[in-house]
Amino acid sequence: MERSLDEIMVEQCAPTLAGIKPASLFRCRADGGRCPKEAVERWSRELGPRGIVLRVLKTCPVTGACMVYLYRPLWLQRLVNEPQTRAFLYECGYGPELDVDAMLERLSGRFCLEEEYPHEIGVFLGYPLEDVVGFIRHRGREFTLSGCWKVYGDPQAARRRFDQYHRCAQRCRARFLAGTPIAALAAG
Repeated sequence: MERSLDEIMVEQCAPTLAGIKPASLFRCRADGGRCPKEAVERWSRELGPRGIVLRVLKTCPVTGACMVYLYRPLWLQRLVNEPQTRAFLYECGYGPELDVDAMLERLSGRFCLEEEYPHEIGVFLGYPLEDVVGFIRHRGREFTLSGCWKVYGDPQAARRRFDQYHRCAQRCRARFLAGTPIAALAAG
C-alpha cells in the first residue's frame, strides 16, 4: 500500500520541519503512480509562512515518481554563501552569480542528466562540507561512520546529530499519528 505524501513527509523531513536541519529530500508517488505535484504545491503554500518550501526536483518519466525537496530558504542561502561551500559548488559547476533558486534549478538538471547521483546534494541537505567532499574523494569508501550520511570528519559530532535527527523523527511521527497537523509540527 502506497503511503501518503503527508506520512512520507513527516517520516523523512521531521528534522527540517522542526527547524533543526535546513533541508530534506524524499521520493514520492501518488495514487496511480504519478508525482503529486498539486499536493507539493499546496504544502509549499501552507508551510511557506513558517519559512519552509517544497519543490519537485525531478520527476521520473518511467515510473512517475518524484524527488521532493523540502527546505528552509533562508538557512540554505546562508549555507551556500559560506566561502568554502561557495568555492566547492563553483567546482561542481554552480556559477558565482547563482542564487539559491538558480542553484536548485542546476541541481534539478543534474538529477535528470547525470548517470551518477549529483553528490553535491549533501551541501543542499545540510551535511558538513568535509563529509560531502570526503564522500566524493573516497567514492563512498573509507568513512569513519555511516548514518544519515557517510562521515569523513568528526564521527562523534555526526553521531550526536544523527541521534538528534532520530529522536526528532520519532517525536514528530508520534505527534502526527496522534492527530497533530503537519503545519503544527513545523517550527516557524
